[in-house]
Amino acid sequence: MKKLSLIFLIGFTTQINAQTSDSLDIKIGQMILVGMPEAKVDLNVLEDVRQGKVGALIYFEKNIPKSASAFAAFKKMSWVYQKAAPIPLFICIDQEGGKVNRLKEKYGFTRSITAASIGKFRSLDSVQFYAEATAATLAGLGINVNFAPCVDLAVNPNNPVIVKAERSYSANADTVALFAKEVVKQHRKFGVVTVLKHFPGHGSSKNDTHLGMADVTDSWTDYELNPYRQLIDSGYVDGIMTSHIVNKKLDRKALPGTLSKAIIDSLLRNKLSYRGVAFSDDMQMKAIASNYGLEEAIKLSINAGVDVLCFSNNIQGVEQRTVDRVHDIIKKFVRTGEISMARINESYQRIMDLKQTMVPPTEQVRQLHVQALKMDEQHRLQTKLAADERMRMEQVLTKKQKRKLYRKPKSK
Repeated sequence: MKKLSLIFLIGFTTQINAQTSDSLDIKIGQMILVGMPEAKVDLNVLEDVRQGKVGALIYFEKNIPKSASAFAAFKKMSWVYQKAAPIPLFICIDQEGGKVNRLKEKYGFTRSITAASIGKFRSLDSVQFYAEATAATLAGLGINVNFAPCVDLAVNPNNPVIVKAERSYSANADTVALFAKEVVKQHRKFGVVTVLKHFPGHGSSKNDTHLGMADVTDSWTDYELNPYRQLIDSGYVDGIMTSHIVNKKLDRKALPGTLSKAIIDSLLRNKLSYRGVAFSDDMQMKAIASNYGLEEAIKLSINAGVDVLCFSNNIQGVEQRTVDRVHDIIKKFVRTGEISMARINESYQRIMDLKQTMVPPTEQVRQLHVQALKMDEQHRLQTKLAADERMRMEQVLTKKQKRKLYRKPKSK
């Protein structure tokens, strides 16, 4: 992907210096990702953004304006947040398609299907079509990070959160890597960052980490790392999301992946040679929130090698996490030496390197966006025509059957 211009970089660096002399606050802020409460600009979040205390936002279905002009209202919301930021924000969403799909057709957005459905087509054309339509939509809405594709392998047919939800392309690592690479390529055309998930593999679990602990010690195999190996080696990784699964084969302390230095630092960074940004899965999922205190979870995750900590404020029954509280906890640990300044600097550099790859929409990107929307409209039309033709044939067949059924017998 192209890098932002030097002028653009100088511009937001100047803004940082003008707004604050405390670079630690800015660096910590870049490591915090939060969700918003409603389908409109939240003034508290906006002020956190303006002060540089948060570097990333995430949208959920509750944040979509429920109106005929949802697209324009959504785009304006992104623009307001982005304009207030001293450093360009990661504006994120989980738009895998199918069941993990925030931008639904009922709100006027482009159609999407599950990864499992695409996997059954066994066609790169299908992957390309849906990935391009998704990326075009996201770029048009001002969203620059998609927490997709899911590269978990469908190795356990009874897996409740990945396989049964049809979020995996296949049980075959080569197929998953091939399809995921195409998703990354299409998003890069629009300057949208993709984030592979859920490292080191969630497809063999029997439980859902949204609801509690998921131990894959007896079911996980090294084969689940193959999509990551292939994509890292080929240069088609923008970001990687950590999983909260427990795997004693990889971490003898039985720490969840997001909190495990053995899994993130030793395996992902050293063994697989990944140098980019590590995003946490939602720190409010019950695998973390119900088993670790907020302070302990933050300290362990950062020391493990997580760069961006996600607090969605979107899980029922889990206490809300404010930017101020998370920010203060991290700053306290830096001051006491429990988190080193070197770790903060590492994360900040990785984040800034990734943000420099996000290209502001150019005329070419806008044209691609229009083109993709036209393709989606043509697809809808073709689908409707095919459905109409099937209905017509059924009606014709029914009439023939009726004529045969009520035909008078010939007199002898």
